[in-house]
Amino acid sequence: MTTLKIPLLRHATYYRHMTLAACCVLTFAACASLPDAEREMEAPHTQAVEFEGARGPVSASRSDTIIEQLQSKSGDIDILQKHMAAEQAINLDSPLVLGNKLTLLQDGPATYQAMFAAMRAAKDHIHLETYIFEDDDIGRQFTDLLLERQAAGVQVNLIYDSVGCLKTPKEFFDRLSAGGIQVLEFNPVNPLAGKKKEWLLNNRDHRKLLVVDGRVAFIGGINISEAYSTGSSMSLTRKRQAKAPGWRDTHLQIEGPVVAEFQKLFIDTWSKQKGPSLAEKNYFPKLEKQGDEIVRAIGSASSDPHSLIYLTLMSAIDSAEQRIYLTNAYFVPDPQLLKALTDAAQRGVEVKLVLPSHTDSWATFHAGRSHYSKLLHAGVKIYERRGAVMHSKTASIDGVWSTIGSTNLDWRSFLHNDEINAAILGRDFARQMDAMFAKDLAESDAIDLEHWEQRSLILRLKEWAARLVEYWL
Repeated sequence: MTTLKIPLLRHATYYRHMTLAACCVLTFAACASLPDAEREMEAPHTQAVEFEGARGPVSASRSDTIIEQLQSKSGDIDILQKHMAAEQAINLDSPLVLGNKLTLLQDGPATYQAMFAAMRAAKDHIHLETYIFEDDDIGRQFTDLLLERQAAGVQVNLIYDSVGCLKTPKEFFDRLSAGGIQVLEFNPVNPLAGKKKEWLLNNRDHRKLLVVDGRVAFIGGINISEAYSTGSSMSLTRKRQAKAPGWRDTHLQIEGPVVAEFQKLFIDTWSKQKGPSLAEKNYFPKLEKQGDEIVRAIGSASSDPHSLIYLTLMSAIDSAEQRIYLTNAYFVPDPQLLKALTDAAQRGVEVKLVLPSHTDSWATFHAGRSHYSKLLHAGVKIYERRGAVMHSKTASIDGVWSTIGSTNLDWRSFLHNDEINAAILGRDFARQMDAMFAKDLAESDAIDLEHWEQRSLILRLKEWAARLVEYWL
């Protein structure tokens, strides 16, 4: 299979290659290591499941009633209880928050439309954190709207990643600053430009987070780039004219009490990066119930002792009894994740992965493919999305646990990046996730073990070469 050359998103061409070169040549930092997931999860889940609502922590008796109601709706009492207990054991510092409304957004056009609507309605502040912010038509639509809202008295605070925006002209961000927007560059590539003592070139802000008025949040995999403007469903004629496939990605719009948890994550990053003092605004308004979804906001940073996103995902996979559906853009599993997936398949869980058939990173693509044989032999079913660049980062497990965010299934996301995800517990939203997965599955080609084992020597050599550096990809 030929790997198409994809323009614009420099996830590999600048970010990965530059990071790899820097880390191989320089010895300014030691290799980080993933937490021992098995040891972290072997402790018994004795902690009672606790919730928070619009008015703070929920009483134990009310929590028990909520669990009983969820169990009566789920049809799989033990499975739901098992996943909730696992969530509670891993994330003691991040609450399970009740009363949220979730809107599943597929691809760039729908996501941008929803973001623009929320920003136009902003009355107090806008917080935007992104890995890539392109100086193109989409980027200029964002900047024009942000400047318009700033001029109207809405305080705009922006965090952008230095490597992700390596090709975005300085003048692009200068224009935002001149308009009154507070602009913060995350871990500047120029070691003289940063305010922190360490030069952390390898630690990147891969989050995609928008918080408007402290009342609505957006997270997912979509950057600010013209590459997403067509989406994955553009016609074949338009694809031929564009000479490039559209991008398939997933984002989530969140309203309700859990928005305050995402707001805390933005402000925490601003503080750690030593950004200027934030203007006095109503960053934490009183939030009322907006829906019935239970959501946990999970942030992981390279400075953390271990990745909560990694441990949460590993816990959910370990708890799986029926099915595991994963969709991911950059799949380079570490040994623990590889073992968790193969063990799940061998104990009878239906494990299905939808991965890219072409990508903007040949090294990541082939490093991931180097693990196909082991997965296929264990009974894991692998599919590659055709006709679009698969960039989603989602999971649905047992029809009761779901996640959407910025995190790839690779070493970089779990060790070196700041990432952000939402974990959702409940069958109603999981049904939407499973329907979305089924749609992607219908647009994908199955990888057959017999045919895979007959792949060419050239492909095997590419896999071998990429595997050597998979930690740094």
